[in-house]
Amino acid sequence: MGVIVLSSPSSDAFVTPHSNPSRSVPSLASSSRQTLHRRASLSSALSVSIGLGPEGEPTDDASTTATATAENPAIASEGGKIIFGEDGQPLPIITDHEPYRTKRMSNSDRAADAWFGAMLESGGGSFLGKVSEEARKRLVSKVELVDEPVHEYGDEEWTPYQSRRLPTSPLYPAYGLETYGLPIPRRMAEAWRHFDVNGLVAEDYSSRPNGIGSDMELSEDDAVKITSELSSKGAWLDDEACTGRLVYINGRFCPSLSKQTDDVKNLDSKCFDSGALPEKTMEYLSRLPDGFTDRLAAEVPDEFRGPLTSLEKLSGPDHNVGKATSQFAINNQQGTAAFAALNSVKAGCVAYVEAASKEGSDDETMPLPVLIVNAQTPSGGSADVAVEKGVSLHPRTLAVANDGCALSLVQMCIDLDDSPGEESRCPTFVNGHTQIFVGANANVTHSFLEESGGLVTPRVEMSDEELDTAKLAFKPGLGPEGLDAFIHNPREVESQRPALRNTHFDSIDVHVTGEEGSYAGSLMELGGCGRARISISASLLRPGATASINGFALSGGAQRSDMRTNIHHIAQGTISRQEQRNMVGGRSTASFRGRIRVEQSAQQTDSEQLSRTILLSDHARIWATPSLEIIADDVKCTHGATVSDLSEEELFYLRSRGIDRTTARNMLMYAFVDEIAASVDQRIVGGYDDEHGLRSRVIRRLENLVPLGEKSLVGGEFQSV
Repeated sequence: MGVIVLSSPSSDAFVTPHSNPSRSVPSLASSSRQTLHRRASLSSALSVSIGLGPEGEPTDDASTTATATAENPAIASEGGKIIFGEDGQPLPIITDHEPYRTKRMSNSDRAADAWFGAMLESGGGSFLGKVSEEARKRLVSKVELVDEPVHEYGDEEWTPYQSRRLPTSPLYPAYGLETYGLPIPRRMAEAWRHFDVNGLVAEDYSSRPNGIGSDMELSEDDAVKITSELSSKGAWLDDEACTGRLVYINGRFCPSLSKQTDDVKNLDSKCFDSGALPEKTMEYLSRLPDGFTDRLAAEVPDEFRGPLTSLEKLSGPDHNVGKATSQFAINNQQGTAAFAALNSVKAGCVAYVEAASKEGSDDETMPLPVLIVNAQTPSGGSADVAVEKGVSLHPRTLAVANDGCALSLVQMCIDLDDSPGEESRCPTFVNGHTQIFVGANANVTHSFLEESGGLVTPRVEMSDEELDTAKLAFKPGLGPEGLDAFIHNPREVESQRPALRNTHFDSIDVHVTGEEGSYAGSLMELGGCGRARISISASLLRPGATASINGFALSGGAQRSDMRTNIHHIAQGTISRQEQRNMVGGRSTASFRGRIRVEQSAQQTDSEQLSRTILLSDHARIWATPSLEIIADDVKCTHGATVSDLSEEELFYLRSRGIDRTTARNMLMYAFVDEIAASVDQRIVGGYDDEHGLRSRVIRRLENLVPLGEKSLVGGEFQSV
């Protein structure tokens, strides 16, 4: 819509309905208009056209110098200027913005909100007391549509990066905040770019497991059977090999399979209803990621501005991220806040771990690990399998390492009874949320293994012609499946794989709240779910805090996987190290976005970030985006990314020594993974020749993705065929 702005001695920058009022910079065109307006005020009024099409016929002075009066209160007037539309009529002032709240929503956006609402309003109740109540209230309370205050020069919050909205322009909420108080996934939002949002919301996960909120009682025979199955998947540590063990099946706690202590225990609804939980524990559980809990988990010392407590005001008015609900802030978020709140509303219990002993707190020894297993059956524990309604599971973990203590935490996500072809199988959505708080001089090692969803279908990258050729040229030893791998079209087999309808989300929120606190995380995304997303955020809040994050993501078949990391340096003298490795094969799509932000208060920061990716197939895709945001001026930061195929020279070296092509490629693939797997707690990794150990499980998954055939010279580059 075109508008005509009549001049006034003082003119504000033009703000479009889609701009961010707190971050818009007056444009050159705006400055030019202000100059024209000042000149016009000395002689005659000047009409300036903003929009499409030529300007209309000149108007006389009487019409162009109209002002808002008491008889025309609805005419847009600010500082003596009036805004006209293309039809020459004054545009009305917009004071009620609610009718415009959902104007920008597409059909995909509405489907996403309906999908999320179905899970939020599903039956079964809430079990975390006030934590659930606060999370639900935050979700259903819509963002208020009000103009942000404009500060005058000299104010503490003044910044030149601000402008004002025209009174004829409506206010819109940030994308994702139209219906709920926390951002819901949007197909084109930065946090969900390259992810299969449409495929996600097409599945109905609104069912809940039977008996959620209560313990799962097992017979002695069932306990023995499940223990044996957990052992075969490497998800078991005997009592003498661990400090504690908490086992959950379909979101329900299994006391007969667990080892509880005073510091490792399950928190159920009775713990929350009784009010016996410490206030600090309730505060931790109520925190939301992505800055939606504005108060920092610990005060940050700053010699210029005093103790820092507010996330949105870090680095001063010129460089802060602002309110978490602003579009500027949301563009840099991971998109986990709404799912963390949903977890608080729907979780049946909490796995609670506290490191209160200083045993093993030195750098040379670590205490026995704490094992938390979240297992799911093909039905997900749902009674609605017959109506093809999926089930959602919401595992929750809170780990606290007190000052001077050490903790080794191992989390595993696996399948139980995952043999194919079962009639009881239904789509599952796992929405896990883990919170970790590290005190002063505390040391936390965290191993996270996601292995649910079974194995993907191999050879999906092969075309029909390549499959026919492979059948004719088949020789024993070509692949682990033999000739059967080529009888049926792998793409058709993969499209019918039940786990392709499953979705696995896990968000990990880490806060190092004490000086010299240390967190070391090893995340391995190995599962076969159709959609998988792991997000981790680490906030370094005290001087000397350290964070090390090593990640590996494996995707194949028709998977869509996503790995998001955020390391936030807030205190002075903090250190971070990150290495992310991705292996993408078949026709899968993967993405990695690693963000490191160094605030103005985080001088003398030392940070390194590196992303390495191997593409095993010409049909596989990866988006790797490491990023640095540095506000401080005394730092040492590096980042980088590489993407390549398996090295032809290394393959030639192995094959020249008598190793066949498939084995040589598998060796190189495992060597790429092993450097990350070496950082996992070795007591859960298992022996080198253990058929149920992590090494053997990883090799079995890699064999599904190892490329076949020789390399050919295509477009001047060697590519796998």
